[in-house]
Amino acid sequence: MAGGLLITPAAIGAADASTAAAACKYRQSGNHWVCITPGAFCPAAAHKKYGYAKITNKRYRCTFASGDIRWRWHRA
Repeated sequence: MAGGLLITPAAIGAADASTAAAACKYRQSGNHWVCITPGAFCPAAAHKKYGYAKITNKRYRCTFASGDIRWRWHRA
C-alpha cells in the first residue's frame, strides 16, 4: 500500500514546471516578451522583438519567415 503513495523527485520537478507554466501570463515586459509559445503568432507590438518561452525559457524572436502567413515566434 505504501509503495503506491511514493512520489519520486522527478515527478515533483515535473509538477513544479507545469505549475509555473500554468501561472505564467503572456505579456510584454519592458523591451521583450515573456511566457511566449514557440511557433505561435505574435502581435504587431512584438514584431522584431525577443521573447522567452514559458516552459523552456529559451529566447525567440518575432519574425516573418519565408512561407509564413503571419508573424511568428522563431528560435533566436
